[in-house]
Amino acid sequence: MERFDVVVLGSGEAGKFLAWTFGRQGKRVAVIERRYIGGSCPNIACLPSKNLIHSAKVASYFARAAEFGVIYDGYRIDMAAVRERKRKMVAGLIDIHRKNFEASHVEFILGSGTFVAPRVLEISLQNGGKRTVTGDNVLISTGTTAAIADVPGLRDAQPLTHIEALELDVVPEHLIILGGGFVGLEFAQAMRRFGSQVTIIDRNHRLLHEEDEDVSAALLQLMKDDGIQVWLGGQVAQVEGRSGRSVRVTWVLEAESKELTGSHLLVATGRTPNTAGIGLEQAGIALRDDGYIRVNERLETSVPGVWAVGECAGSPQFTHAVFDDFRIVRDNILGGNRTTTGRTIPRCLYTDPEFARVGLSEREANAKGIPYRLATMPMSSVLRTRTLSETRGFMKALIAADNDVILGFTAFGVDAGEIMGAVQLAMLGNLPFTTIRDAVLTHPTLIEGLIPLFSSVPAKGTV
Repeated sequence: MERFDVVVLGSGEAGKFLAWTFGRQGKRVAVIERRYIGGSCPNIACLPSKNLIHSAKVASYFARAAEFGVIYDGYRIDMAAVRERKRKMVAGLIDIHRKNFEASHVEFILGSGTFVAPRVLEISLQNGGKRTVTGDNVLISTGTTAAIADVPGLRDAQPLTHIEALELDVVPEHLIILGGGFVGLEFAQAMRRFGSQVTIIDRNHRLLHEEDEDVSAALLQLMKDDGIQVWLGGQVAQVEGRSGRSVRVTWVLEAESKELTGSHLLVATGRTPNTAGIGLEQAGIALRDDGYIRVNERLETSVPGVWAVGECAGSPQFTHAVFDDFRIVRDNILGGNRTTTGRTIPRCLYTDPEFARVGLSEREANAKGIPYRLATMPMSSVLRTRTLSETRGFMKALIAADNDVILGFTAFGVDAGEIMGAVQLAMLGNLPFTTIRDAVLTHPTLIEGLIPLFSSVPAKGTV
């Protein structure tokens, strides 16, 4: 048995940063990775999808060229070239990761790790053979995979997930997407801009149904404006055919059966944790009823010295949340007492325009009985949007009813994620909304729009 100070199962965001940190401190560290060096974000998720989305954005400018006074003879989409641009970026990112592992003297082991005892893993090496390792501290960072529901014919249809969708070298003639969440909406708009006919089928009655109704309505209108067909509130009953050839989806909507035939099928209906088949029961590591690893606020599992981070432990499914998981475990291993309690997790949907939110939504504030003052403003009131011809959307802020604390911020508009960052920093610094309202911000910029937004906050006592 080989002994290490730290053993990491999975080289995703939290796992790799923990390995690099302790490796550079002179600790003996091993990272076990089954396939993707650096985890899903640089390989098959966040960054590759945004790469594809930006190619689609460029395509949209060609479609709008006359609006900007540009005359051209037409254009076509080369999906093989779109894919190659993405692959080139991924290759560069993987190279950066390899160099970081080497520079931090981390032993990177390609293989599948399985617990055989507490803090002991047997590794089936990718090139054959086995190794057994143990660590004073063991970190589980195995992530999640796309969930495929138990619908008759769905698995046999070999549907695309986000992984395969990023590897398409042709524009689907008609892409049917199951799911109207983050992944479904981003791919729907991108593929539509490449020239696909796109249909979304979602079992919920609103897109992004956990967000405020005005956000759902704006996204639905965006999809319709882009020529994307959306069916809400339907339960998929059967799938026939094969994605990539011809596939037929049958769903039930208000007791009425409906059918739709397309060329490709993308499943984007949620995630399932990668916790099966890795020997957690052999190690005594407890799971929640939904299959995620049970952790406390310090990200400790039921076994001393074993930690779990990221999506497999039920953390918010954002890379920036997982990076914070790394900081929590790092500090706790070093003797600190850092927790996940009370942290603020922002979110951003990379449609065009973007949707971004930090802090409370109206829906959440109402559910918790938290009174608030509401300020709203259309994006068209931000003069910079008029120079860009990107006036769609709105911003809104929730301010405490009896003081000037910013409770939450939502934006649906061009570069909403960048605008949100400024508000989040104010929230983290416990600054009153008046600090932003009274700031001198550059004109014309998008962030300048925060001044009229916060200038419209109702007076105290008006709620």
